[in-house]
Amino acid sequence: MEKTLKELAEYLGGDLLGDGDVRITGVAGLDDAEERHISFLANQKYAARVATTRAGAVLLPPGAENYGRNAIVLGNPYLGFAKLVTLFYVRPPEMKGIMPGAYLGNGVVMGADVTVYPGASVGDGARLGDRVTLFPGVAVYDGAEIGSDTVLHANVSIRERCRVGSRVIIHNGAVVGSDGFGYAPDGRGHYKIPQVGIVVIEDDVEIGANTTIDRAALGATIIRRGTKIDNLVQIAHNCLVGEHCIIVSQVGVSGSTKLGDFVTLGGQVGVAGHLEIGARAMVGAKSGVHNSIPAGQVFSGIPALPHKQWLRTAMALPKVPELRKTVMDLERRIKDLEARLAAKEEE
Repeated sequence: MEKTLKELAEYLGGDLLGDGDVRITGVAGLDDAEERHISFLANQKYAARVATTRAGAVLLPPGAENYGRNAIVLGNPYLGFAKLVTLFYVRPPEMKGIMPGAYLGNGVVMGADVTVYPGASVGDGARLGDRVTLFPGVAVYDGAEIGSDTVLHANVSIRERCRVGSRVIIHNGAVVGSDGFGYAPDGRGHYKIPQVGIVVIEDDVEIGANTTIDRAALGATIIRRGTKIDNLVQIAHNCLVGEHCIIVSQVGVSGSTKLGDFVTLGGQVGVAGHLEIGARAMVGAKSGVHNSIPAGQVFSGIPALPHKQWLRTAMALPKVPELRKTVMDLERRIKDLEARLAAKEEE
């Protein structure tokens, strides 16, 4: 594909600086770009590299120095970069139909232009929307529903009766609808509580590789529209994850916890069960959340505290051994003084 810089400026809705007739064939970083590439500046600490890049043009934020380069000025150059990568490199999956070696159960309902690769299986009564793609090893259990334009990569499992919306991307090895972790002590061991609910994944969600989302004990575990979940995340039974949340790798969310819209959980955050994290709250990486968090707040640490309080705590931690030594010395000196005072009173 080849586009003029003027065409790209119109496509992105940005302001053109320089030669609009420059031909662009791809996108690259500032250091790697060639004359036919367009690059981008998303972080001002790399601004000086605009002067040395070989790119034919650069996406710049308002007020940035263009060093005489052809440029498109955008309020959000990083978003512009994402849109251009999509334009130049992303192609819709090729529709190949039901390929030899795929398995379809009884009563499967399929929309138009569905692709099912060899080794994928679709259980009885499942429903696939238009242009669904199931790569090798995908298992769609009985009664599950998959919305239109959804892509399930190799070895994804969608368990029985679970519902996945439209334009969802689920990456390799993820499991939607595994049993929730529920057991009742019976005096001799642990009696398994049947997990008879489902998982509902709404539209435009993306789920990373080897992530697991447990079915509800009763009712539904719900992931609202637009949420993005990284690799190796665990969402437990009966959780509700709001719209457009960001959940980074190795997060674990315990059962019946509710996340509001636009919540961000950093890598390796652990959230206890039956809590509420309010809309637009943020939790820093490796934090342990044991209490609910109000909307719009930033928390971090173990246990999770308001971020500024945790920073003060973290700064004090290296001083604890010396403080302990000082306190022990003060205790010894106080005991000595008390002993001397007691001896004088006896005289």
